[in-house]
Amino acid sequence: MRNVQAVLAGFGGQGVLFAGKIMAAAALIEDREVSWLPSYGPEMRGGTANCSVCIGDDPIGSPLVLAPNVLVAMNQPSLDKFASSVQPGGIVVVDSTLVQDIPAIDGVNVFPVAATELAEENGYKGLANMILIGKAWAESQFCSEETLQAAVKKCVPAKRIEKLPMNLAALKLGIDA
Repeated sequence: MRNVQAVLAGFGGQGVLFAGKIMAAAALIEDREVSWLPSYGPEMRGGTANCSVCIGDDPIGSPLVLAPNVLVAMNQPSLDKFASSVQPGGIVVVDSTLVQDIPAIDGVNVFPVAATELAEENGYKGLANMILIGKAWAESQFCSEETLQAAVKKCVPAKRIEKLPMNLAALKLGIDA
């Protein structure tokens, strides 16, 4: 998928903004047009959080994504809010550990992944976001796999560099899911 209009959504603290930042960094590494627009409630952790990511070959007219072709939903309220706006032929990746009601969406490919459960089983607590971004990449191929790994390396801050191998391993779990 060359042109991506993505929405990543969940509760604050789940890492949806970080996951969106990885997508944006990947686009920058590949010298593509990109925008990353975060949106979160005032309470941050526990409040709602989402971000819009646009990746393309042509200049981006608006950073706001109203009809995504990729949706990553980490909780039920996020899926409920954005599912009906996904473009036909689009991709929806859902954390099925936290989202109990996953409807079939006409003309849309829905991929439930038990990301929170997978993360905890493998010792990657808090990295469900990486598993879901891995699955979103596997289904959309918004960049090369090498670029995706480079983006993760770029986005993990120096003060948390010890977490890089876990982030890359969680990403691989999602790719293989």
